[in-house]
Amino acid sequence: MRLRFFLIVLLNACFALRYLQCQEIDFLPRRSTGTLCSHTGFAVSYVEKYHLSEWVAYPLTDSMIVGGAERSNRFLSDPDLPNGSASPKMYEKSGYDKGHLCPAADMKYSSEAMLETFYTSNIAPQLPRFNRIAWKHLEEQVRSWAKQFGTLIIVTGPVLRDSLPFIGTTEHISIPEYFYKVVLDNTLAHRKAIGFVMPNRECGPDLSAYAVSVDSVEVLTRLDFFATLPDSVQHVLESHCDTEVWGIGKRETHTTKKKMY
Repeated sequence: MRLRFFLIVLLNACFALRYLQCQEIDFLPRRSTGTLCSHTGFAVSYVEKYHLSEWVAYPLTDSMIVGGAERSNRFLSDPDLPNGSASPKMYEKSGYDKGHLCPAADMKYSSEAMLETFYTSNIAPQLPRFNRIAWKHLEEQVRSWAKQFGTLIIVTGPVLRDSLPFIGTTEHISIPEYFYKVVLDNTLAHRKAIGFVMPNRECGPDLSAYAVSVDSVEVLTRLDFFATLPDSVQHVLESHCDTEVWGIGKRETHTTKKKMY
């Protein structure tokens, strides 16, 4: 327990040094079950049981998505994890894309950060028609929000559970049925949060159809997001899903969303 606490403090200290312009909160999720690891632009919690990260978390600013860093397209096992992460070879001929959790395009400001997005701790099996269309659309929308609203805090990952199908032979990499993303704009002038849960299959173009409250994502993942915000602020931000303030649909305020999973 002491070691886990020390790692959480250390990880957030690293991010605080790198992102002084961010209105700082401790943004790493609570109730994590994986191995925590910090990279240049993001942190992960890697669960060896599934050979996937349960979450990837990072602040995103408009300055991070511009720059000359080029995609490496070289997928690697994560050298910073004690036992590494899944072998990229396990994805070969599987029919699944190596889907990014933290998008490479979010790390254009740094060649090192860009390279690290290709560590398999930041990768999960996604069907091509999901990864290349719906998931990409959501990633592009989040970058648009970073330009519009300033610094955002992003937590994203697969929904993990036992008995998922898998790819691989020597390693079994679980195939998630759903992926989630939660986004926090912690700017005092227009503080807001939203969650998304999307099935790992072809999805419709309307992102508001997959928007949910952050509370709903917490129930689904058993994680606790933005835990260091005051309770009163958390309740307001996490119990409602207001797509209108994010500019993606009509206003819908609620504590739950129609069941998609």
